[in-house]
Amino acid sequence: MLKWVYVGVKMKELINKLAENHKLSLQEWETLIGTEFLLEDLFEKADNVRREIYGNQVYIRGLIEISSYCKNDCYYCGIRCGNKNAQRYRLSKEQILDCCEAGNQLGFRTFVLQGGEDPFFTKDRVADLVSEIKKRYPENAVTLSLGEHDYETYRTWFEAGADRYLLRHETADRKHYEKLHPPQMSFEHRMQCLKNLKEIGYQVGCGFMVESPDQTNRSLAQDMQLITEFRPEMVGIGPFISHRDTPFRNEKSGSLEKTLKLLALIRLAHPHVLLPATTALGTIHPQGRELGLKAGANVVMPNLSPKDVRKKYSLYDHKICTGEEAAECIRCLKLRVESAGYEIVEDRGDYK
Repeated sequence: MLKWVYVGVKMKELINKLAENHKLSLQEWETLIGTEFLLEDLFEKADNVRREIYGNQVYIRGLIEISSYCKNDCYYCGIRCGNKNAQRYRLSKEQILDCCEAGNQLGFRTFVLQGGEDPFFTKDRVADLVSEIKKRYPENAVTLSLGEHDYETYRTWFEAGADRYLLRHETADRKHYEKLHPPQMSFEHRMQCLKNLKEIGYQVGCGFMVESPDQTNRSLAQDMQLITEFRPEMVGIGPFISHRDTPFRNEKSGSLEKTLKLLALIRLAHPHVLLPATTALGTIHPQGRELGLKAGANVVMPNLSPKDVRKKYSLYDHKICTGEEAAECIRCLKLRVESAGYEIVEDRGDYK
């Protein structure tokens, strides 16, 4: 009993230090992440910090998954090029613009174009697409999540009107990165891409999987240090979920509890961050996204992709994928968000 009281006091001291200074040493991070303790106070503190800055507002991003082709062979991903069972598709410019129109009518003020690293979507094709979206919806934000590219490509897309770029770093631990990716992919290049995006002027998002294969609490501590030092405008995290057609098919999925804990810690470390309650969180628990909001998240990303391709964009098994029209989906989501004590707003949801 005395041991648990001591542990509780020690964890509370670290959490208070984090809330005050927004950073910890690597050893302190590792201790906080790796120690079991009651999480209710942590979630309440994170929720209060988020409410001080963003109130009870939840921002929606219209996710458009533009291509399931990818040239990379990441060991955890269902659309890896080595997966011969993957169902491949790519949306046409017209289809993407139709998704944007539907989303705009439903109140989405941010469109997220996400896809594998598909060579079809060249620098010029994406620039043309971004330019057309901004021409039609000048008040709306465009976020790209299309993987690693060179400086000139990122700059061209920014000049075409892209506002934000999401590039999950996956892990800040070099050795762990090499266990998740084939030798052709470079940890240094991933980090350089993030630096380039910030230098160009994007609002930048990074992020990682929780409890991916061979991840340690030290690895997660390094992730948290990266976030506190890099200061991204967005951080996207979610539990690792295996896919049947990858080398990690038999690996255990990440837990709800640890993912929620890390969401709350990110909010305390970086109070102004835009923090999604991800689809992966909703996949491992029926109320995962609502619980994510209560732990400090303030963004949700409903799917605007055409119904007939949603199941084909299969990054992991059992991904939430309803046959609902976007309008039905957003009505349902609004009710769920309201039941958790928050409110979806029609707003670009920029970083404050």
